[in-house]
Amino acid sequence: MSSYAQKTPEAPDPPVLSRAALYVLCACVLVAQGMVAAINLLIPQLAASSLHPSSSELLWAVDAYVIVFAGLLIPAGALGDRYGRKGALLAGLGLFAAGAATSALAATPAVLIAGRGVCGAGAALIMPATMSLLVTLTPPARRSQALASWTLAAGLGGLAGNVGGGLAGQFLTWRALFWVMVPLAALLALAVARLTPRSPERSDSAPDPAGSLLLTAALAALVYGIIEGPPRGWGSVHVLSAFGLGAVLLTVFVVHGLRAAEPLLDPRIFASPVLRAGTLGIAAGFFGLFALFYVNSQYLQYVKGFPVGLAGVAIIPLTVGMAVMPKVGARWQDRHGIRPVAGGGLALIGAGLLLVSTAGAATPYALYAGYLLVISAGTGLCAPALTAAVLVGLPAHRSGLGSGLNTAAREIGAALGVAVVGTVLASGAGTGHSSAVDAAAFTSAMSDGLRVVAVVLLVATVFVVLGASGRPPTAQAPADDEDGTRVARADERETV
Repeated sequence: MSSYAQKTPEAPDPPVLSRAALYVLCACVLVAQGMVAAINLLIPQLAASSLHPSSSELLWAVDAYVIVFAGLLIPAGALGDRYGRKGALLAGLGLFAAGAATSALAATPAVLIAGRGVCGAGAALIMPATMSLLVTLTPPARRSQALASWTLAAGLGGLAGNVGGGLAGQFLTWRALFWVMVPLAALLALAVARLTPRSPERSDSAPDPAGSLLLTAALAALVYGIIEGPPRGWGSVHVLSAFGLGAVLLTVFVVHGLRAAEPLLDPRIFASPVLRAGTLGIAAGFFGLFALFYVNSQYLQYVKGFPVGLAGVAIIPLTVGMAVMPKVGARWQDRHGIRPVAGGGLALIGAGLLLVSTAGAATPYALYAGYLLVISAGTGLCAPALTAAVLVGLPAHRSGLGSGLNTAAREIGAALGVAVVGTVLASGAGTGHSSAVDAAAFTSAMSDGLRVVAVVLLVATVFVVLGASGRPPTAQAPADDEDGTRVARADERETV
């Protein structure tokens, strides 16, 4: 049912999100996204810690967060739509703090892994709830700018994780990183409770536990296979079984969604070309960005000789374009539409990756920082338009579901980017890079890996440009039902 049909003429005006509340929501996003990357810089410290983790346990300490995060995003967004977005956000912050405390107190690798998984469950509630609150509580005239702030926070989260993890590895202990998250999450929860109004719209659809379970298990299996591919081998029984299970579960989920009266995610929404383009574009952008994150710290440490703390800080040039371009991209999107902004931003990311692929031991850091600026400008330019492309395909009362789909595309793209570039690195350089010979091998493999990632991203960009609407979302006419989708297009005016 359209959200217009649910309103009465006597209904009061919905509450409006204040600027302070917007900043609080963006801070929640930054913290949740930052924990994806922060632990990567602490792996050497964890390996030498009193936990004595095996190589497999180290991998799980990193990946448990991502697998649970990605697997629960869409069901968590639907739960917020159904039962209240503010409550979902507060519950997510509570889970996040509990998981961080568990990780900080861990005496065994298993407890650390469990704590990371609980943190991931909290992040899965945080991300879609923040975007959904922003969409439903911001007036249409300011919505694209507010979405630009959200996407900026999500992009900066990866950088904050790199910087925070690097500083913790240089000056503190790995436990300190988790302990800091506990009071931080508590302060954010207090700010959310005081500053953020409750969203006036909720979905009246019934819960879909079967669909939630199928989708969560399918995404977890696929992400697990992607993550395990480089260390175990893409042709291993372990990885192929994970992909096979994920494919079967996704097939069952699609059949269930087509037959259920109130499915968690109706597969027919992907009949919308702009939604397909937005989802692909988000995944492609983070595919390239996290491939860069994976090689950046290794390049700076193994090839350039930077200490871990400096390596974490040296990625700061990526923040410049992400800070400046989202607002510019939102204005261009309002004027020219999704297609040129999304396509231009993704093309800049691909070009920047090709530039980084030319870096070697003799490359001055100032020149390398210039390459990072190109990538950051592209990311900041396209992120708001791609987010809008996903949300425009869903009615306002399902914005939590759209937010979950948006962030799930990010995490799956990020996992694929790390897997692809990691596989090329492993085949070309092995695992050790301490000597000059190893550093040279790493540089060559990094170049090959980034070129592969850039080519894949640029090919995806072509499909994004072909699928994205060239008109501003606010000017789109309601679509007819020829594509078979069950989306209420009248709500597009409220979504973007």
